[in-house]
Amino acid sequence: MYSAADTRYDSMPYRRCGKSGLKLPAISFGLWHNFGHDTPHATKREMCHTAFDLGITHFDLANNYGPPPGSAEVAFGEILQSDFKPYRDEMIISSKAGYDMWSGPYGEWGSRKYLIASCDQSLKRMGLDYVDIFYSHRFDPETPLEETMMALDHIVRSGRALYVGISSYNAQRTREAHAILKELGTPCLIHQPSYNMLNRWVETDGLKDTLKELGIGSIAFVPLAQGLLTNKYLNGIPEGSRASQDKSLHPSVVQKAIESVKKLNDMAQARGQTLAQMAIAWVLRDGGITSALIGASKPSQIVDCVGAINNLEFTPEELAAIDAISEEKSINLWARSSE
Repeated sequence: MYSAADTRYDSMPYRRCGKSGLKLPAISFGLWHNFGHDTPHATKREMCHTAFDLGITHFDLANNYGPPPGSAEVAFGEILQSDFKPYRDEMIISSKAGYDMWSGPYGEWGSRKYLIASCDQSLKRMGLDYVDIFYSHRFDPETPLEETMMALDHIVRSGRALYVGISSYNAQRTREAHAILKELGTPCLIHQPSYNMLNRWVETDGLKDTLKELGIGSIAFVPLAQGLLTNKYLNGIPEGSRASQDKSLHPSVVQKAIESVKKLNDMAQARGQTLAQMAIAWVLRDGGITSALIGASKPSQIVDCVGAINNLEFTPEELAAIDAISEEKSINLWARSSE
């Protein structure tokens, strides 16, 4: 029987999420990869235990996480029931809908029908009465934004979620979504964009400043560029990695960035950090991002990432050096979904 560590709240910083009453851990745990049928259930349990024991209270999912789609929520629901049931009120659990989930014209994007049906399916898979946060996973260019936001408002008012958010919306669409939700009386709590040293569209688009202006919290996914900003690729593309399988990380992206990554690793070592720790610290560096959303394939990676909280400060010289090294700052694999 799992018993959470008594020290779980001793070290992790918790940051207020925009202009809300909710605080999130500086580091959150995402179940996008490595939580489907291709990962042993015992490993999934151990990763969740490790995360929670280190003060990670936020677990982030989506309807299509797996593989296959839905399997991550099923697995997490089993772990909730077997291990985390006494701790439910200490946890922030989120899910999303927007990408292809089931056959036919109602199984993706941003319609009211899809979002509400998907939320119901997610709750059933996880065995929950509600999620803490429910997101529109991507902007739908063909559905009126009012319809998508009204669906989110209904999901809150019907008790299916406590808060709502959006993911990968650009600055303009974020302003529009925020205004609609504000008028409806269900504030936009949080935005989840991709953001890391090699992917800075939130800066060039103005999204980061927009979120601060509007009082919306933020949680950055892929702060490690899907493993690129770790020691995994320092000597090329290893067998079995995402890049070797062309699994959401194209080999050409790795080849283009590898020299920059090596130089960044040297900087991290000079700071007394691993590359992963420095990459996470950089995302969290100025308080503009509420939480960094990490993934993992084994518990030791979570431990390493959480070590980032021990040094979140950068000198102006270090930041300038990172800017000079990171020549691939325009990489954004999710550009289309933010339009």
